[in-house]
Amino acid sequence: MYAIVRAGGRQEKVSVDDVLNIDKVTDQIGSTVQWEPLLVVNDGKVISDAAELGGYQVTAEVLGEAKGPKINILKYKNKTGYKKRLGHRQKYTQVRITGIASK
Repeated sequence: MYAIVRAGGRQEKVSVDDVLNIDKVTDQIGSTVQWEPLLVVNDGKVISDAAELGGYQVTAEVLGEAKGPKINILKYKNKTGYKKRLGHRQKYTQVRITGIASK
């Protein structure tokens, strides 16, 4: 059984015991996060009707924080002496999917 959920601006395919990196949320470590699924596949049966999906819920436990890879940004303009070097490292929250169940 797996589900498609919208977490942190992206859609993720999740099943029980998966560990995901989602955009940073303010929840405490050990707390529970709940999502409404967009699609559920159970033993080959696809459930995508909004009325049926209202009965399902995906729960996850917050494991901690994580960081993405370093992204280097270099801006340069020829013959003007303009150079600018920037960097970015996205912050994520790690969650473990604990259950996909009907309400």
